[in-house]
Amino acid sequence: MSQAPIITELRLPTRLGFEKVAMNMAASVAEIMGFSHDRVDDLKTAVSEARINAIEHGNQLNEELGVVVTMSMSLESLEVKIRDNGPGVQEEMHVPDIDRKMLGEEDPRGMGMFLIQALVDEVEYVSEQSGGGSYARLVIHLHPEKKV
Repeated sequence: MSQAPIITELRLPTRLGFEKVAMNMAASVAEIMGFSHDRVDDLKTAVSEARINAIEHGNQLNEELGVVVTMSMSLESLEVKIRDNGPGVQEEMHVPDIDRKMLGEEDPRGMGMFLIQALVDEVEYVSEQSGGGSYARLVIHLHPEKKV
């Protein structure tokens, strides 16, 4: 029999510094779930980067807007959604070109997206069709498949 996911929600202001609240909450949940220290550190970095992207790019540093962090825990994974009021990322930004960035051929901004993709098992950027904002969906699995 499957267990219904446990969901926790955190509403934060659009202000730099509050990404620490989001990353520490995600770390606490991941530790309770039994993730290793290294995986918790990876999650903290990914959540922090996604939260900073939400306030800078999504909410354009508008302190009248907020960011909602939702965590959904299941037996095998933790999903973190970071929702802002912006239009979302452009399709071409989904896969940062790290080689071009390292060679200085591309704007160094966007490294956060590369880090997020490297640190979690799944990442998805979703724009709400009704103009209701957008979110980054990050997932880490308790027992990820071993990569060869």
